Amino acid sequence: MKSAQVNAANCQEIYSGLVRIHILYHACEGPIFGLGMIEELRRHGYRLSAGTLYPLLHALEMKGYLRSREVRSGRSIRRVYRATSAGRKALALVKEKVKELVGELLEDDASRRASRPEASRSRAWGHVGTS
Repeated sequence: MKSAQVNAANCQEIYSGLVRIHILYHACEGPIFGLGMIEELRRHGYRLSAGTLYPLLHALEMKGYLRSREVRSGRSIRRVYRATSAGRKALALVKEKVKELVGELLEDDASRRASRPEASRSRAWGHVGTS
């Protein structure tokens, strides 16, 4: 088995699920469009091109989570996406799974901090914030 070099650039497969959740979340909050989502995702550290985002939007629409329509904005036409009822239900299910995962991740971090020798000394010496 090959040892992988792990960095943000080669974790795209893992990030793609998070990106889909972001898209669905914002589509549930209100209408979204491609460039606006690219900018929103960039604020969270994701660097997506239109060539990556639009297939994701299309796939979510084909699965019934989003619906789109064309909206005229001046001389241009923009495709605007909204969540469907299936998309809102899917987001509610995903939120529960994300809460569960975040709880485990934070619990795991806390137990690792507590098991470090420095943490044991801090508890023994009565430092603030220890049990």
